Amino acid sequence: MRYSTAFLAALLSWAGSAAAVESVLKQIPDAKVVGEGKLSLVFWDIYDATLYAPNGKLTPNKSFALSIRYKQEIDGRDIADRSVQEIRKQGYTDEIRLAAWNSQMKLIFPNVKEGSVLSALFFPGDKTVFYAGDKQIGVIADAEFGRLFSDIWIGPQTSEPQLRRKLLGLP
Repeated sequence: MRYSTAFLAALLSWAGSAAAVESVLKQIPDAKVVGEGKLSLVFWDIYDATLYAPNGKLTPNKSFALSIRYKQEIDGRDIADRSVQEIRKQGYTDEIRLAAWNSQMKLIFPNVKEGSVLSALFFPGDKTVFYAGDKQIGVIADAEFGRLFSDIWIGPQTSEPQLRRKLLGLP
């Protein structure tokens, strides 16, 4: 059986991203999938997201991870700007801190293309560590940032409640 070059490239990309996520998850004891979902806007699939936590159960004050596999090319600066917009939508109004976080994220987030995987490891009360594939690309050592950033996907004020339900494994 013959496979197209595009199919083989996609398969290798998926396998590589799975290995990268596995490498990152070694920092979370007994990491298992809590839930997963897709963000789509109109006709475009933007990314697939997967939430991991110890034994597949998200628990306050325990580390967890969110991994995003992109399906579109997006500039890293746009990811940072959109993250700040989403934090604002949750009601956060400290513009000085938002500007500081935006600057930090713009230094951390790379441009992504189809198949790129970015992951965030959240250590509640401490820091958020970012990875591109299995390479650490930055840390934001601010507990409030970590809570608000993770709430973009899993907080009750998220702009994507269906994705939130899927990530949290809710019906």
